[in-house]
Amino acid sequence: MTMMKTARIHEYGDASVMRYDDVPRPRTAFGEVLVRVAATSFNPTEAALRAGLLQAFIPVDLPYTFGWDVAGTVAEIGARVEGFAVGDRVIGRLDSGGAAAEYVRAPAAVLVAAPASVPLAHAAALPVAGLTAWQAVFEHGKVAAGQRVLVNGAGGGVGGFVTQLAKHAGAEVIATASPRSTGAVLRQGADQVIDYTAGPVGAALDVPVDTLVNLVPLNPQDAAALAPLVRPGGRIVSIATPIEPSADTGVSAMHMVARNDVAHLAALVELVDAATLSIDISESRPLADLADVHRLSEAGRTRGKVVIIP
Repeated sequence: MTMMKTARIHEYGDASVMRYDDVPRPRTAFGEVLVRVAATSFNPTEAALRAGLLQAFIPVDLPYTFGWDVAGTVAEIGARVEGFAVGDRVIGRLDSGGAAAEYVRAPAAVLVAAPASVPLAHAAALPVAGLTAWQAVFEHGKVAAGQRVLVNGAGGGVGGFVTQLAKHAGAEVIATASPRSTGAVLRQGADQVIDYTAGPVGAALDVPVDTLVNLVPLNPQDAAALAPLVRPGGRIVSIATPIEPSADTGVSAMHMVARNDVAHLAALVELVDAATLSIDISESRPLADLADVHRLSEAGRTRGKVVIIP
């Protein structure tokens, strides 16, 4: 029996519950491929899952192996799989996790060809964050040329993609970020960066925006303060705390959860290979450091995307 390393939990708790276990290498089932993992990437929601805060929304069976993002090479092909061959470079979002391991079995239907223009491990940062950004900007935000878009929380992994995609759509992008993220956010195309640590965002915004994309968990007071920054008839899209506008403003508000969509993921890959979309990797860490990455994220000390190499 061939064994492999995984990063998983057997119980909920703080980062100390992370275990690095040797488990049998999985075998493919109908419609699946086996991927030799080049990297997964860390998403802050995984820390909340590990702590047991999402049991009502993301029920999982324990032990649970982390890793929703996968980038790797096809190692085996299961029955009734077409369009892939052993050796193909692929990426995908795995809704059941499992990519924080040396190998993972993945439904072929959720995989697309990896971008050719970036290191394969870096491409692991694209699926979850990229899909969230794409759907926030285009499906729910309906961002178009000439609009003004406020990205609240642009320094994170999703925020970097939202900034770039809104700019690609022709919008003027105003982004909030801390001083340590300002340089990266400007490189990603923001026209203005507001230092949210220096005071209320509204104090630095002289004209209302057409669309607000919120990526930050907020207390009720801060959420309420953002709503008036959107012009009457504008849009609010939040992947974190819902933001409710006044009823008489005509502002539409959406609290969204991104879905898996291979067409959107393939479109993101095309933008990467066209050099329209960049992937900002702040760190590459070995699998054995995943608990430390959880701790750093919970302390607010991560930026951009962190990829995890098995």
